[in-house]
Amino acid sequence: MKVLLIEDDQAYASVLSRRLSKYKLTVEHSENNSDALLKVRSFKPDAILLDMHLAGESGLTLISPIKHVLPFCRIILLTGYASIATAVKAIKLGADDYLAKPIDTDTLLKTLDVSDQNIATEFTHVPKHLSAEQAEWEHIQQVLRANDGNISAAARHLSMHRRTLQRKLKKRPSFISKN
Repeated sequence: MKVLLIEDDQAYASVLSRRLSKYKLTVEHSENNSDALLKVRSFKPDAILLDMHLAGESGLTLISPIKHVLPFCRIILLTGYASIATAVKAIKLGADDYLAKPIDTDTLLKTLDVSDQNIATEFTHVPKHLSAEQAEWEHIQQVLRANDGNISAAARHLSMHRRTLQRKLKKRPSFISKN
């Protein structure tokens, strides 16, 4: 699998590239919007890890042009400034997934749909086209996992009141079985 990493933080990109290369993924790196579009055309990746903020530019502006050139390429938006509003906007623009930094290797490989015997944990497959409700629910679940289930910490991370988060968690979305 070929992965294009569009990230302006050189140190983070280097670490991520090394981690993915261990799983026999071919990784190329780009630091800005214009270079990224050139690499999309020449490298033709299967998946793109796209940083939300690229040295003063928005990574969101790349989603439509990338989908135009490679309509079946998976685009996974990475951000250190996660919010439900940007998650919904990214999904509406055509991103396939939205992950908050820092991200662990297992979650990243699962999101890329990389099947490897070294990955023993199971996960629920997230559909390629998420509704706004699904994107919000997935984002909340990811933030909760990142905060070890601590609702107060997750609420702070999401910039919402703890009770609001609790209400959202009680309203189990219709796409999730209630078993």
